[in-house]
Amino acid sequence: MIFEVVASGPGAERRGRLHTRHGVVETPAFMPVGTQATVKALSPEDLRACGAQMILGNTYHLYLRPGHRLIQELGGLHRFMAWDGPILTDSGGFQVYSLAAFRKVEEGGVIFRSHLDGSLHSLTPELAVEIQEALGSDVMMCLDTCIPYPSPEGDIAEATELTTRWARRSLAARTRRDLLLFAIIQGGMSHEWRRRSAEGLLDPGGFDGYAIGGLSVGEPKEILLSTIEFTRPLIPDAFPVYLMGVGSPEDLVEAVSRGVDLFDCVMPTRNARNGTLFTSWGRIVIKNAQYARDQGPIDPDCTCYTCRTFTRAYLRHLFLARELLAYRLMTLHNLTYYLRLMDEMRNAISKGRFDAFKKAFYSRRETLS
Repeated sequence: MIFEVVASGPGAERRGRLHTRHGVVETPAFMPVGTQATVKALSPEDLRACGAQMILGNTYHLYLRPGHRLIQELGGLHRFMAWDGPILTDSGGFQVYSLAAFRKVEEGGVIFRSHLDGSLHSLTPELAVEIQEALGSDVMMCLDTCIPYPSPEGDIAEATELTTRWARRSLAARTRRDLLLFAIIQGGMSHEWRRRSAEGLLDPGGFDGYAIGGLSVGEPKEILLSTIEFTRPLIPDAFPVYLMGVGSPEDLVEAVSRGVDLFDCVMPTRNARNGTLFTSWGRIVIKNAQYARDQGPIDPDCTCYTCRTFTRAYLRHLFLARELLAYRLMTLHNLTYYLRLMDEMRNAISKGRFDAFKKAFYSRRETLS
């Protein structure tokens, strides 16, 4: 069994278990982003203390540095980074998309120049699978092609159909059945092309799960949510559903209410390094002068090491002084907040109280912000 639903609510929300080679992931779950075989500023012990179950690695970056063959030689990605839990690796498609000025998309794959040294590379669907199998990823992603918002219908059609053809090539290239392979539904913000993408990926069978990709590329929030709401029911309930690169705490709550199981986003870690902290009532910007003498924790309701030990005044001092400890302590807090939020949603679904949880989540933000 790869995925099982253990509880569901009156809406689309559900609690499940994703079975992987390195353990079971209780869903809905958030994956901290470990781009280069590390979640920035944190150790594996820190991640466990935060409550992380599964982390995300980056195929593009690990292919360029230090190289997937070296990681394989050294025992695989889990041993290399001393993380014994599940790892999902993306295919590199989004990273190549972000290098728009340095890449060319062709039928065979993507030709791009490295952001490190300008060297020329070709990333094909087959190579993306080869890299991820060498890394030993518990969940591998098919190479896809992402487009910006807005895009003309012709570009949406071309990118969507290419993603489907690449997914089928990825499936054919797969050699390790112990590693799961997810396909990515694209289609821009077009409901018609989202439907065609899902149908094209479901038709051959053989995939272990499905992702909703191509969001958070500049579209308004209402379009993001409507796209999730339309796309999610296209995926049979027997499969885990992964929403890629989204998002804020509010995005997570809304997507869980629409039946999504897995998430990743750089928001908690990147915001921590920029001095923005998430709390049960909203966000605080630690550099603001109002915290210069504030002896309270970031969030009185949080039990992370940072909140148990340090004041806002001290964290503000570290951040303004650019002390490295600031990044670790604030990343610890933000990830703990995100992972606790997912735990609260899982518990609410199990108890049949997700609607009440959602109302309380927004009410507190409105009352205390």
